[in-house]
Amino acid sequence: MKAVIFDQPGDAHVLHIGDAPDPVCGPDELLVRVRATAVNRADTLQRRGKYPPPPGASEILGLEMAGEVVAVGANVSGWQTGERVCALLAGGGYAELVSIPAALALRIPANLSYEQAAAIPEVWMTAYDNLFNWGRLQAGETVLIHGGGSGIGTAAIQLARAKGATPYITAGAQAKIERCVALGAQAGLNYRSEDWAARILELTDGRGVDVILDIIGADYLEPNMRCLAVEGRLVIIATMGGAEAQLDIRTLMRKRLTLAGTTLRARPVPAKAALARQIEQDVLPKFADGTFEPVIERVFPLSEAAAAHAMLEASEHFGKIVLRVDGAADA
Repeated sequence: MKAVIFDQPGDAHVLHIGDAPDPVCGPDELLVRVRATAVNRADTLQRRGKYPPPPGASEILGLEMAGEVVAVGANVSGWQTGERVCALLAGGGYAELVSIPAALALRIPANLSYEQAAAIPEVWMTAYDNLFNWGRLQAGETVLIHGGGSGIGTAAIQLARAKGATPYITAGAQAKIERCVALGAQAGLNYRSEDWAARILELTDGRGVDVILDIIGADYLEPNMRCLAVEGRLVIIATMGGAEAQLDIRTLMRKRLTLAGTTLRARPVPAKAALARQIEQDVLPKFADGTFEPVIERVFPLSEAAAAHAMLEASEHFGKIVLRVDGAADA
């Protein structure tokens, strides 16, 4: 099969189309012909040699995909060849074929294209898990979403609104803030030009927010804790601003705060399967009825994966960047 590969770690230009072995469909798996995949920051880290795949996972980039089933494992029931499927992956999405645990498979709503479906698994599962399972966000509460214009941010805004919570966001450009507000954010704060923690306290009459979904890490730890409400929950899902910081334990104790950090890729299949069932029940029906929408900045052909990575790393996007896999063999 054809796949996006790289011979040595480096910048986006190391990516190119090459040959890779066809995956084997195990007894508990589905073999899927990939029609679209999507770009995530984890892909760019892996490309640079900073985020190796978990043991046993494909070395090929790609943490999500949408396609059609071409083979069904001997132990799998409920799936047939030709059905449309999307799924979270531990790797392997930037390719023409991928094998996936059947337990992670999600049926694509009929109203969504492959490109739209490919923009769902990674960011919507991440946002849902961290807002509700770890952040315990409830109706009537407030949440601050850092990176509101990202794929995870645009998903989190919609999920919070549907829950009956009030989302605030940070972003680095006014145009992104305006688009986040149009998507459902109560207000947006420009982290480049204002003290966002002070503004959050102002917007909440000094109370602070109940939950913070953070992709920055170390640089934001102190201001995050400062603008959390009493019994607030801080959930850290990335460390774009560093991985080491000093923690004022007195603030943690005085405000009875909860601090959590999670990753999704390395979790065992049963844990990811349980999350997939939550998405199947609580999220996919809202795509089917139009309540939710996958926000896509641009769709590139798989042969232009390098350009897609460059766009993501420049933060020139709003929502997701998708790769169309059809025609990879001709690239």
